[in-house]
Parts: sequence; structure tokens; C-alpha cells
Amino acid sequence: MKKLILFLSLLGFLLVTSGCLNEMVGQKITVQKRTGEENVLEDIKEVTKKNQVKKAIDIVGNADFENEKVAMAHYADYQFQFPSKNRYGSEDKIASYLLWISPNGENLEIVNDSDKYVKLTKQDSADLYEILIGEELVK
Repeated sequence: MKKLILFLSLLGFLLVTSGCLNEMVGQKITVQKRTGEENVLEDIKEVTKKNQVKKAIDIVGNADFENEKVAMAHYADYQFQFPSKNRYGSEDKIASYLLWISPNGENLEIVNDSDKYVKLTKQDSADLYEILIGEELVK
């Protein structure tokens, strides 16, 4: 009887622990950079730190996207995606964003997969760029 109770306790502990680990994995951001003058993107980074992912999602989620299609002078400098996970641990929809560094080098301009446009504030641009690229925006 003691062995059964010990076994069930251990099994319950393992189930709870594995559930907590799945929740800790959470979301990630995949970042790609344009190489050369063509529209060829190359994976450069995955952001997996929970606080960085949350901050990036907050910045993009709180941005005032405009419902207008814009024509940019060149291909996007970067592309990033937020694959969101459902409560069962599998990935749902992937939100994709194209990112340009403005000509003055102080702001980021983003177009989402619904062709909505936003120019981020200097502070949001600096924060998002540091999260996505790992460097300061203004050099």
C-alpha cells in the first residue's frame, strides 16, 4: 500500500512539474535579417527570454497601426514572428511583421501581415530593436 501511495505521489509530482515546464517555455520571437539588395531573409536570432518576449509583444500590441498600405523605398530590413502557443502547448497562428529602420535611424517602421503600418516612438523603437537585434538602435 505504501508503494502505491509513493508511486501515485511521484506520478502526480511529475505531471505537475511537466505542466509547469511547458508553461515556462511560452512564446518565442524569430528574427530574420535581409541579406544583400534582394528580398532574401536569413534567420539571425530567437528571443526566448520571457520578459523580453512579453515586452516586445506589449510594444507591438500597443502600437497604433494605421489601416493604410504603404510603399517603402526598399525591402524590409528585418522580419520577425510571434508564434503563439495555445493551452495545449501547440503553436497556433503566427503573427508576422516586416520592420524597417527609418532614414534618420531613430525609429522603427512596421508593417504587419494585414498590411497595417506604424512608426514607433523613439523609445519603443530603441527598446524593440534591442530586444530583437541585441544592439542599440542609434549609433
